[in-house]
Amino acid sequence: MARRVVITGMGTVNPLAHNTDDFWQAIKAGKSGIGPITKFDTTNHATKIAGEIKNFDVRNYLDRTEARKMEAFSHYAVVSALEAWRDSGLTDGDVDPIKVGVILGVGFGGFETLESAYKSLMDKGPGRVPPMTIPKLISNIGPGNIAITLNAQGPSYSLATACASGTDAIGHSLRSIQDGVTDVVITGGVEAVITTLGIASFNVIHALSTRYNDTPEKASRPFDKDRDGFVMGEGSGILILEELEHARARGARIYAEVVGVGATTDANHLTAPHPEGRGAIQAMQMALNTAGVSPQQVDYINAHGTSTPINDPVETKAIKAVFQDHAYSLKVSSTKSMTGHCIGAAGAIEAIICAKSIEDQFFPPTINLDNPDPDCDLDYVPHRGYHGPIEYAMSNSLGFGGHNGVLLLRKFRD
Repeated sequence: MARRVVITGMGTVNPLAHNTDDFWQAIKAGKSGIGPITKFDTTNHATKIAGEIKNFDVRNYLDRTEARKMEAFSHYAVVSALEAWRDSGLTDGDVDPIKVGVILGVGFGGFETLESAYKSLMDKGPGRVPPMTIPKLISNIGPGNIAITLNAQGPSYSLATACASGTDAIGHSLRSIQDGVTDVVITGGVEAVITTLGIASFNVIHALSTRYNDTPEKASRPFDKDRDGFVMGEGSGILILEELEHARARGARIYAEVVGVGATTDANHLTAPHPEGRGAIQAMQMALNTAGVSPQQVDYINAHGTSTPINDPVETKAIKAVFQDHAYSLKVSSTKSMTGHCIGAAGAIEAIICAKSIEDQFFPPTINLDNPDPDCDLDYVPHRGYHGPIEYAMSNSLGFGGHNGVLLLRKFRD
């Protein structure tokens, strides 16, 4: 019998808050974390808004010297990992370091460092490229920094499946524990791509919202007929996954159990989902099958719900294909309406939301759903969330390149 895997700690830094408790309260209240971009001059950019992390000073969390060796994405990852570790109650004597892994989804890595180093190269020449350029920007340095900080000596690596990265990292972590390679995995996702190149690159492929620069809090509007693209977010979501008996032995608090995972590829298009949602359908079915759960048992889906013209109706179609008549009974919401799309961190942040939804028995809202798209006709919990029974919660992540990642969480029961 496969070893059972539970969530015993969580941490996050994102556009709404710098910790899990404040984040969850903001989600429940339906707050928006979207505002004007302040990181660079947006005069020549079509998009002038994003879900920036505000009032974050890494020196409040990390030693100044150590922090200077890291880029923003590593700052977010390490700070969230420290919160998750504390939240789990794990101490040095609770687990053999060789049985602690770090698996992190990272879509881009150190984009800020890349841009800055390239400018130094062009302006000042090869000899003036900062010596910490490579150690700051490579994507595996995120989990590397976490491993160093928390003395995790088991498998440590990053993976990149675009917007599904955080979800797929959690899936890999689940299997690592089930296979007995690890007893504890520090996992999730991180992203920091609100940079001049990042925003410009997504703008030229018409992926970002440009219509709501003057009303940024209204810009991320999944399933609404007036949506015009996603809003870039940033941040990290870190979860402590732990083998159940290991968690029980130390009396750990358990948020939820991870029972299902699905990962597929559309094999269709570089950026567009399969028009019938083929890969998303297969990934959701795979998650249900690995958990031994019927579609009718699922109560809530945290949708990928990007607020793009193409994604939202395709994901709706896929949900209806998997859940049939039950699709109209379960609750579906996109919390990207509040956080924006945090790319590699999105699935992990949304997994935290699913775990908190189960713990609090609360359906989070989709804000800004003022004029529903006729092709998006499910119950998306518009405007306000509310309490209700949640036994199983599913999280969908659908990425560029056709990557589809799905997690299924269950309320923990002995």
